[in-house]
Amino acid sequence: MALDVRSNLAKLFSLEGKVVLLTGAAGGIGRELAVSLAKVGATMALADIAMDELNVVEKEITDLGGTAKSFFVDLMDLSSLKALTDEVITAYGKIDALINNAGINKRERLEVADEDSYEKILGINLKSVHFLSQEVVKHMKEAGTGSIVNVTSYNSVMMLGGCGLYGASKSGVAALTRAQAIELAKFGIRSNALTPGHIQTPLTAPLWSDPVRSKFLLDRIAMNRPGTPKDLVGMTVLLVSDASAYMSGMMYVVDGGSLAGGQPWEI
Repeated sequence: MALDVRSNLAKLFSLEGKVVLLTGAAGGIGRELAVSLAKVGATMALADIAMDELNVVEKEITDLGGTAKSFFVDLMDLSSLKALTDEVITAYGKIDALINNAGINKRERLEVADEDSYEKILGINLKSVHFLSQEVVKHMKEAGTGSIVNVTSYNSVMMLGGCGLYGASKSGVAALTRAQAIELAKFGIRSNALTPGHIQTPLTAPLWSDPVRSKFLLDRIAMNRPGTPKDLVGMTVLLVSDASAYMSGMMYVVDGGSLAGGQPWEI
């Protein structure tokens, strides 16, 4: 009897029947995750403040035959986080997975970073992760199951100049992930951190087009290429799916070998 490979893979990794709430779904990484998760069966609740771009992502998914709905959210407004959660529950009746993907950065030295930068970067990258998770967890507890995926960064553990506030916010998200894992386990809820390395998106295009900065980064990537949003899909599917049922509280780094040590000198 031949192995039913497709069926066995589907049992492990299929997201059919799962409702996934994804923040920052209109951005470079968010858009790729939204479409790719929909392709493996997820019902996508797409959240962002940029509704025009978000509607484009929704249409891309529905044109492929997937299921998606766009929801407005202002991550700096706690009432908006509650409203988003309530709207998704009203639309779908549950939230199986929350992906806290939205994030911003402003490259500037710590000595000149002002209160506005601090409030926006820490507010969107860290504060909103805590308070949106808090709202979603209320419903996950009732269901007795759930997966939270918090997007951190290479800057959670290593630092680039000019990314101090960003790194602080993402380090905070890593710590919050561990706290969520130990406090929520008894409710059947897991929390893990997807930790991208140097990913090429429209927002980072100026960095990669700069010959000096791009060489600096490539020298620190063992695979000698920038990552793409597509490189993050496999790990995300794993963390959302039942295949990761015994995984919680960890950072899963997708960085082309940067933290391993980058490119070696000639041996």
